[in-house]
Amino acid sequence: MSSRILVVDDEPHIRDVITFALERAGMVVTSARDGAEALIAWRRHAPDLIVLDIGMPERDGLDVCRTIRKTSEVPILFLSARDEEVDRIIGLEIGGDDYVSKPFSPRELVARVKAILKRAGTFVPAPSDLLARGPLRLDRHAHSVTWDASPVSLTALEFAVLSTLLARPDMVFSREQLIVSAYGGGIHVSDRTIDSHVRNIRAKFLAAGCSNVIATLHGVGFRLGAIEAIA
Repeated sequence: MSSRILVVDDEPHIRDVITFALERAGMVVTSARDGAEALIAWRRHAPDLIVLDIGMPERDGLDVCRTIRKTSEVPILFLSARDEEVDRIIGLEIGGDDYVSKPFSPRELVARVKAILKRAGTFVPAPSDLLARGPLRLDRHAHSVTWDASPVSLTALEFAVLSTLLARPDMVFSREQLIVSAYGGGIHVSDRTIDSHVRNIRAKFLAAGCSNVIATLHGVGFRLGAIEAIA
């Protein structure tokens, strides 16, 4: 059973970025838009860790943490756009386990979450690093890709894009989601950069004898293709 994470933030984009990064790391994510929803979700889902924004309207993250700490020691990672020392001190003094300031790197946040879970003894490793679809094999640990047992050489960014698509073959990914996957977030690149990576991946697999490795849904994004051998 994967680690369960509750993400609380009043900004939909931030919730989406964090959810995508944590799910890609093999975790199960529930989200909440404000403090009231956070307390309901905490009681209902019993998460292993809470990523909790401080600066929310009506009931902020510090108040939510105080309420939770009355009955629970669930790990809490504070998230805030404010980088003032007093916020960090208050957050840690009332029971927070760590603090990340916005803007943040999704990869760093995932690493912080894993570290806290390991300290708490509740970290559950992600599923196998070996992903497969027909004759296509991708090994995250060895950073290798083969088609019908023949190696396909991909750059690190191309590997990250294909790995993301292969891990969730039925999901359609937007360009922004693939940018977070490939670059780790926190930087600005053109949407067309992902298009270039997709073209390169397709060309390399065509050369290896595989067609339709990545499908385009115009106006939406990309998903794993049918992955067919060239007749």
